[in-house]
Amino acid sequence: MADEIEIDARDVGEALVAAMAEGGIDHLFFSSGTELGFYQEAIAKARALGRPAPRLITMTHEYVGLNAALGYAAVAGKPAVTSAHVDVGTQHHGGALHTAWRSGLPVIMTAGAPPTAAPGTVRGGRDSAHFWTQQTYDQNGIVRQFTKWDHRLESQDNPGLIVSRAIQVARSEPCGPVYLSLPREVVYAPLGKTRFATAAQLGIPRPAAPDPDGVAEIAERLVRARNPMIVAGSGRNPAEVPALVELAELVGAPVVQCAWHSYLSFPMNHPLYQAKRSVADADMVLVVEADVPWVPGPNGPGRDAYVAVVGIDPAKHRIPTYEFAADIRLASDPLSALRALTAVVRARLGGDDAARVAERARRWGEASAARVAKVDAEARALEGKHPIDPRFVSWQIARMLDDNALVIDDTTHDKIFPYLRVARPGSYFHNPGSAGGWAPGAALGAKLAASERDVIALTGDGFYMYATPTAALWAAVRYGAPYLTVVYQNRSYTTSTVTVANSYPNGYAAKLDFDGGYLDPAVDFAKEAEAAGAYGETVRDAAEVGPALRRGLEQTRAGKPAVIAVWLARLMHED
Repeated sequence: MADEIEIDARDVGEALVAAMAEGGIDHLFFSSGTELGFYQEAIAKARALGRPAPRLITMTHEYVGLNAALGYAAVAGKPAVTSAHVDVGTQHHGGALHTAWRSGLPVIMTAGAPPTAAPGTVRGGRDSAHFWTQQTYDQNGIVRQFTKWDHRLESQDNPGLIVSRAIQVARSEPCGPVYLSLPREVVYAPLGKTRFATAAQLGIPRPAAPDPDGVAEIAERLVRARNPMIVAGSGRNPAEVPALVELAELVGAPVVQCAWHSYLSFPMNHPLYQAKRSVADADMVLVVEADVPWVPGPNGPGRDAYVAVVGIDPAKHRIPTYEFAADIRLASDPLSALRALTAVVRARLGGDDAARVAERARRWGEASAARVAKVDAEARALEGKHPIDPRFVSWQIARMLDDNALVIDDTTHDKIFPYLRVARPGSYFHNPGSAGGWAPGAALGAKLAASERDVIALTGDGFYMYATPTAALWAAVRYGAPYLTVVYQNRSYTTSTVTVANSYPNGYAAKLDFDGGYLDPAVDFAKEAEAAGAYGETVRDAAEVGPALRRGLEQTRAGKPAVIAVWLARLMHED
C-alpha cells in the first residue's frame, strides 16, 4: 500500500481541500458564508502553486447547488462537493435533500458551522453578533434522515482523513449523500504538517457479485418461460445498457420501464423496448435495479408468475414499508448480474429454443412498432391545435434529439416519455425524487460534466418556479455551461386541479374553478431568462414550436443558455 499523503497546510481548511483533490473531487458547488472563506483561499493557493484542487463553481442558492452536484455526479460518474452557509444554507438545500437521498449518487455536502469560541481566544472565534443566533443544538440533524453518514469536524480530528472517510462512504454502494459540518474556529485553526490516507487508500468497496446458485435459478426460469418480461430501472452505470440489451436479445424478452425511473436503462428505439406497460401476462418477470417496478394492482405480475429481483439493495432498505413480493432477491451490482445471467442462459439454450426466441422477439418488435406509430400519428395530428397541445410539444422535442443530446427530464413520466427515442447510454435522466425544481440545477451540473453534449432540460412551469432558475442560468453564463430549458407553461398545478378533481368529483373546489390550482398572473420566463443573461422566447403558435426549439438549441451551441416557454391550455379549464 502506498504511503499516506503528507502536506504542509496553513490551516485545517487547506487540508480539507487537499484531501478532496486527492479523493478525485474536481468540482465544488460553492455558496458563500462568513465561515467558508477557507475554500476560496485554499483553492486559490493550490492554483497559484500548481497543485490539484476542485474547480470552484459559485452558486447563488444552495438548492440549485445540490441539484447541480447531483447532475454532475450522474453524468460524470464521480462525486461532487457542495458548500452551504451554516444551518440556514443547509435548510436552503430543501427538497434537493430528498432528491439526493433517492438518487443513488455520491455527493459530499459540506456546511459551515458557527463558532462557539469566545471573542479574542482563537482565530475564527466569535467576532460578530450573528454567530450567537446561528448556533443550533444539532445542525447535522437537519439532514440526518437523508444521508448515509454525517460528522461535525472537531479540533481533535485529522481533517484529511475525515474528508477521505466521507468520500469512501458516499462512493460505497448503494451510493448516496453524506454531510460534514465545519465549525469556523476549527477550519481556520493553524495546522502545519499533516498526514492522511486518501479515500482510495481507505478502500472503496467493490460492488457485490451475484450468488452463483441464484444466477442459475433465475437463468433456468428465463430459459423455460413462455412469456418472460424484464422490468428495468438500471442505467446509472452506462455499461449496464448494452449488457441488458444482450440478455434481452438472447431470450427475446421485452423490456418494460419501471414505474419510477431515473436513468436510461435500455435503448428507447430498440424493437424489444416496450416503454411502460402491464406485466400481468408475464409468467416470469426479471426486475433489474428498480425501486418501484410497477404500481401494485392489475398491471403487476399474476399470482403464478415467477418474480426475480436483482440489485445493489434488492430489499430497498431506504424505503420503510415495501409490499412488493418476489420469489428471489439477488444482491448484486446490476452489471455483474446481467453478465453472469447472460453467460448461464447462453449455455443453457438449446438448438430447439432458437425458433421460440425468434418468434417472441418478432412479436414484441411488431408491438413496439405499432406503439410508436400510434403515438407519433396522434401527436402529428395536433399540429394545428390551439392552444398548443403538450403531446405535440413532446413530439417536436423528441424529433430534435440526436445521439449528442442529453435529456434532463423533470416532467411527469407520461408527458415526454412516450415520444422519446433516446438510445445512447447516459443520455436520459429523470428526477430521481419527488422534489420539483430539479432540472435547471441538474442541467447545469450535467453540462459542466459533459461540455460537448447538447443538454436539454424539460420541466413544467410549476416545477420551474420551484427551481430558482435564475441562479442556475446565471451560473451557466458565468461558467460557460449553456443548456436549453423547455418549459411546458400551462399555468396550472396538476396536483391542485386534475388530482383534486379525481379525488372530489364535482366537488366544491371544481365549482370554484380550483382556487389554488392556477399560476395566474403568468411569469414571462423569456424575459426572466434575458435578465440572467440567457436567451428567452415564448411560443404560442404550434407552427413555431419546432423552429423555436431549434433556435434555442443553436443559442446554446453558440455559448448562451436558452429558455423556450411553450404556452399551453390550463388544466381542467377551457382556454
